[in-house]
Amino acid sequence: MRTHEPRLGERTTLASSAAKVLIGNRSARRAALRGTGSLVLACAAIQAATKVLDKRRPLRHPPKEVVSSQHTAGAAAFATGATLETPRLGAVLLPVAVGIAVSRLRAGAHAPGRVLVDVAFGVGIAAATCRWWPLHRDKPADSARPKLPVPALPSGEGLVVVVNSDAGGEVPADVELRTLLPKADVRLCDAGEDLHTVLRQAAAQVQARGGALGVVGGDGTANAAAVLAADNRLPLAVFPGGTLNHFAADLGLPTLQAAADAVEEGRGGTVDLGRISGDGTCTYFLNTFSIGVYPELVRAREARETSLGKWPALAVGLLRVLADGTPIDITLDGHPRRLWLLFAGNSRYDPPGFAPSYRPTLDDGLLDLRIVDGKHPFARTRLVAAFLTGTLARSRVYQETTATRLRIDGVSKAGDYTRDGEVSPAADTLVLDKRSRALTVYLPAPP
Repeated sequence: MRTHEPRLGERTTLASSAAKVLIGNRSARRAALRGTGSLVLACAAIQAATKVLDKRRPLRHPPKEVVSSQHTAGAAAFATGATLETPRLGAVLLPVAVGIAVSRLRAGAHAPGRVLVDVAFGVGIAAATCRWWPLHRDKPADSARPKLPVPALPSGEGLVVVVNSDAGGEVPADVELRTLLPKADVRLCDAGEDLHTVLRQAAAQVQARGGALGVVGGDGTANAAAVLAADNRLPLAVFPGGTLNHFAADLGLPTLQAAADAVEEGRGGTVDLGRISGDGTCTYFLNTFSIGVYPELVRAREARETSLGKWPALAVGLLRVLADGTPIDITLDGHPRRLWLLFAGNSRYDPPGFAPSYRPTLDDGLLDLRIVDGKHPFARTRLVAAFLTGTLARSRVYQETTATRLRIDGVSKAGDYTRDGEVSPAADTLVLDKRSRALTVYLPAPP
């Protein structure tokens, strides 16, 4: 049988597809990362299996035949993985994978049965990644009906929006906003200015004249504006403009354009605020609260996420922070606990497991609690093993539940806490609960 060395054009077809995908939106980048990860796993598995078989039957698997199997299975894995993440890409990538499989047959590299096995193997590897790396949902989270009027503001007339000067982008956010909403009152909070002061002035103007308050920035900036909007009974327009924009993404507003469209259409809803009380003070969180090693884990994951993808970066970060960190001793609702971390989400997060990513609803009145216990023998090893094998939900070192209220004592000994990406000093006793349906926000129109 004539063996065949894959042509350069065939070897670069999927690489070109990946490059085109990577320059797309966030959904397309996730698709490229899943597809590439699936391809690497498929090729590595074939290579490892071949080495084992070659020790037994060294003449049955010529090197060129192995390369051909990797090529076919890898193409199927990449196309399937990317399509699972972003189905619309299937129209482009699946025909490419089929074409590569057909070329194997025409070149005589394999019999039809072997090609089908390689394709099925690649598809199976891609499907298996969903066990460790759950599919992302781009659908906006559900919310309750608005408690306040959410006026439609054509061209932004009546909107007072504060732009954090740290907001990035090739085009400055204030310039882009003035183009999208030319009648809006856009105020830039420059470096050195107090953001809370600028927001209070903007909120006072909205109260006096009517309209809506807007804010451009990351989750910490949105947090500051959300508290003012809730306390002053103002509708809030959240424009994503920070390094991370989790709250805006859960609202279904991933771009300035999407948020501007929502303002002009005048559609909204109400969502919960997470509340942190301690020493007579009260602060809030839109997304998450955490103590222990979780803040370090998030930073370690984000430092590697662009190059590795979210879930591989999480695995690497988990190994690092557990190797360097130490558990904390606190009391939860009167019960002494020794924990590696405590995570509390404002409303229930998905997926279940160690890396909550998005929320199906923002008004359920619940705190999503995820806890890693540090008292069990070999807790770190058991946690990592459970994470890598996809059995975290059954691990004794991991607990996942919901609550409406949680009291935490001994927090000051454990160090600072993190809320919406901002680190804050902790009182010795903290109480977490919710202001249910306290914040009225602009939302995108239904698809």
